[in-house]
Amino acid sequence: MTTTSTTSKPAGARVAVQRFGTFLSGMVMPNIAAFIAWGIITAFFIQTGWTPVPQLGGFPDANGTEYPGIVGPMLTYLLPLLIAYTGGKMVYDTRGGVVGAIMTMGVIAGADTTMILGAMICGPLGGWLIKQVDKIWDGKIRPGFEMLVNNFSAGILGFALAMLGFFGLAPVLSFVSQVLGNAVQWLLGAGLLPLASIFIEPAKVLFLNNAINHGVLTPLAADQVAESGKSILFLLEANPGPGLGLLLAFTFFGIGAARATAPGAIVIQFLGGIHEIYFPYVLSKPILLLAVIAGGATGVATNVAFGSGLVGVASPGSIFAVLAATERNSFIGVILSVILSAAVSFLIASVILRASRKRDLASGEGGDLSAAVAKTQANKGKESSVLGGLAANPVAATAPAAGATVATATAVHNIVFACDAGMGSSAMGASVLRNKLKKAGVEGVTVTNQAIANLTGDADLVITHKDLTDRARQKSPNSQHVSVDNFMNSPKYDEVVDQVQHQGGSAQ
Repeated sequence: MTTTSTTSKPAGARVAVQRFGTFLSGMVMPNIAAFIAWGIITAFFIQTGWTPVPQLGGFPDANGTEYPGIVGPMLTYLLPLLIAYTGGKMVYDTRGGVVGAIMTMGVIAGADTTMILGAMICGPLGGWLIKQVDKIWDGKIRPGFEMLVNNFSAGILGFALAMLGFFGLAPVLSFVSQVLGNAVQWLLGAGLLPLASIFIEPAKVLFLNNAINHGVLTPLAADQVAESGKSILFLLEANPGPGLGLLLAFTFFGIGAARATAPGAIVIQFLGGIHEIYFPYVLSKPILLLAVIAGGATGVATNVAFGSGLVGVASPGSIFAVLAATERNSFIGVILSVILSAAVSFLIASVILRASRKRDLASGEGGDLSAAVAKTQANKGKESSVLGGLAANPVAATAPAAGATVATATAVHNIVFACDAGMGSSAMGASVLRNKLKKAGVEGVTVTNQAIANLTGDADLVITHKDLTDRARQKSPNSQHVSVDNFMNSPKYDEVVDQVQHQGGSAQ
């Protein structure tokens, strides 16, 4: 079994933005459950909710008694502090998370608006600063004084950063948040918000949407929910309609593998909420960007017209998640926005596909998604398990590069699939291998998934996309490393199964 350290490097600017977006999503995604919980509480208990409860929703009761509720405190304190701690921990483990949260608390107390944006800045910054402070006396502390120095250095730095956040950063970040909020309101008032799709839809295809969605839209949307109980901004990127329309067009008017795989892709995209499944279809014929842009703009315009919105994050962008987060008076607008955006996307994509159908059939282009899948994964900068089944032919296993490691027969009991976020791609890859091991009668081997940044070095074997193997090897140098091109059907899985079957005590 061989591994490879070959790395594809897209354009530097795009990679930088992708890494920035990945870092932002790395702070938000682990805390999506908290956003969903807050959204449910908001939907039910605020004054305009399904079941208004003053004590929970934070509004005056019939006697005029005011209550703080839990909706406001969760938005003001819980969500920002969770994000800040996660961001600081990403930079410098638990110690960085604690200092980052302390700094963010200063910003929260000193600001007059929700500080989710501040948490995304102060959390990682606090983690980085304590990391630099620890470097000053690394290896210089006398034995027995480590805990004393570590606790007081973090505490004193946390105190200083809390003061800096309260007096210095809070006014600045409040101003920035106000400017961004006013810009959104101006776009809404001028009827220009649908134009955002011109940037968002191409950004999704290029995997640049995380920087926009988690860095700007989610903080602004949370503020809007606090003020009006709903926000249209949650739907700018999550609407599954444009992708649905595109895939329906391929189902009826596509050719070859593109047509054959489109119905299955609809299930994954529309019901499962994994939008990246339709990106290769767009890249196979880039002019189809017009279809998804028009579809996205139609959906936004529909929500603007009906004044509809969500009460929380719809993640993943499944129709079920969207409906679950829909504000009680917004169902008509939200459902219509999905239907109309899908219809517009379908009509435009159908015209494009029909117009080029004869030429595509004659040339053999437009039906094989292999090249588009490869391009999509290059744009993403990592392997995507949901895309693996789209290619007409599985991507061949890469040959070992210079310096590549050959996996040994060392006993393997703990296998970890690792990717950037530690969720979608790696989770599905782990599921595939887990099923293969089960069918082979192998017991005593655990298969899990996690983010590369969270690798602890105790895994016996780490499986990553070939572009991420070098990073994984740095985080877990003592593990065996296997690189794959395709998380869904890599031939390397059979080699892994064969290895664990022939190690002592693993096969049943």
